[in-house]
Amino acid sequence: MSDETDFTPEEIEAGRLLFAKPAVFMKGVVNLDGLPDEGPAEVAFAGRSNVGKSTLLNALVGQGGLARASNTPGRTREINYFDLDGQIRLVDLPGYGYAKASRKDVEQWMALTRDFLRGRSVLRRVCVLVDSRHGLKSSDIEIMDLLDEAAVNYQIVLTKTDKVKPTALAKLIEATVKKIARRPAAHPAIRATSAEKQYGVAELRAELASLARA
Repeated sequence: MSDETDFTPEEIEAGRLLFAKPAVFMKGVVNLDGLPDEGPAEVAFAGRSNVGKSTLLNALVGQGGLARASNTPGRTREINYFDLDGQIRLVDLPGYGYAKASRKDVEQWMALTRDFLRGRSVLRRVCVLVDSRHGLKSSDIEIMDLLDEAAVNYQIVLTKTDKVKPTALAKLIEATVKKIARRPAAHPAIRATSAEKQYGVAELRAELASLARA
């Protein structure tokens, strides 16, 4: 799937209406015992440190300060939960792939993420965010392997697409589609977004809104 709009106006509007509702920070979780009780559908966001997770989350809900963006890669060290009007929960997973973090910290974050992915029955999808300037890295492949093993549906969401030329973006999308084609848990549609320019945000809202209704 390319970056072309493939939603009806009604689906786009449903996404807009859902994400216009109040979004609130629920809690930060450092171990599985701290996870909130299962309720509405959950969508998690994973990605390399500094890929723009917090910025995209803020763009989705239209609240600049909901998720804290940091200039220090690897700052997110817990699972952060956000509730969207009781209809869907957005889950910000710890960033991965940052070399300056200690090995012990990285192992703890990865273990927490792994346990979360394997044991959350209301988790509908994981959005794996990938910087469009760099494409898939080895750490992204590791997360995808983990998601395939855990049989958790995931979708590649390209970020910062305003930083690359349209021809380069088209080639990246084509190459990424080929790389995920035989992965059992990968969603076939690639979402191309720019939080800064709002590109692809309405389509991602529509996609996630459909999961809330499922």
